[in-house]
Amino acid sequence: MPPKSRLSPKTKQTAAQTLGALIALYPNPECALVHRNAYELLVATILSAQCTDARVNMVTPELFARYSKPAELAKAEIEDVEEIIRSTGFFHAKAKNLVAMANRLVEFHRGEVPEDLEALTDLPGVGRKTAHVVLGNAFNVASGVVVDTHVKRLAFRIGLTKATDPQIIEHELAALVPQAEWINFSHRLIEHGRNVCFARKPLCDTCTLNEFCPRNGVAAGGSKKKAAD
Repeated sequence: MPPKSRLSPKTKQTAAQTLGALIALYPNPECALVHRNAYELLVATILSAQCTDARVNMVTPELFARYSKPAELAKAEIEDVEEIIRSTGFFHAKAKNLVAMANRLVEFHRGEVPEDLEALTDLPGVGRKTAHVVLGNAFNVASGVVVDTHVKRLAFRIGLTKATDPQIIEHELAALVPQAEWINFSHRLIEHGRNVCFARKPLCDTCTLNEFCPRNGVAAGGSKKKAAD
């Protein structure tokens, strides 16, 4: 684990204000990846690397129609999987990881997705972020805070971290937010990043976090015009 962070009273106050504001804004957050079970969520999350959730959701219906279970995906030809997932980017590596992951599930976990962080991260193509997504959304296990590009950007802008390493950011956010909120905190930050706190032109002037957000790395004034993230 990363070394313990020294959290200032100001950072703790900002975290509490952020959590309260996001709960009010997004009372019922949900995972954006469409799935029916832990296996489908695991596959979708692997595909979401360097790809939008919307694009993944366009690809997975065909993928799951052909390979509805790990045992079926384990027997798939990598070239066939590549053709289905091509539009998600990095499809050679993703297809190889998906088939290898399915084989590992069949061989070591009886075709079931394990409810364990270490077992999940031992699967091909699965890092801490993917494991946290699966554990939190498929099993309701708050194993950690998911740190994707939105969470990383917003955590810095709001002043919750100065780190750039995702694992350190995860560790710091976990120390700032109650464990019971870890799963939904990530969902809410992601939703806010998609709707308001855009990468290039965040809508600072109309953001409800504006009163306490230091806008780290944001040009003065923000923007009232919506921009593509």
